[in-house]
Amino acid sequence: MQPNDITFYQRFEADILAGRKTITIRDDSESHFKAGDILRVGRFEDNQYFCTIEVLSVSPITLDELTEQHAKQENMGLEELKEVIRRIYQNRVIFFLIKFRMLLF
Repeated sequence: MQPNDITFYQRFEADILAGRKTITIRDDSESHFKAGDILRVGRFEDNQYFCTIEVLSVSPITLDELTEQHAKQENMGLEELKEVIRRIYQNRVIFFLIKFRMLLF
């Protein structure tokens, strides 16, 4: 079995599979991805593979730069998005916005 390249919390799986979640915001430990990368995606909780995505772009961003459009791409409200990021990445200032699309095989 191949390892997964990136994981998402299980609560995001349905949104990714339905195309409602098209970005992810990560810290510098996942800033090495680049446009054109094809990634195996697994659930964070059990690392179970559930889809493959293509990275469209990676760019630095701060919480203050997040917009309603980013929140829509995450399929949540702006304040909820900021709170989720604060909970996951406490005390971080710079993040990386990874835009992606799900690949169908």
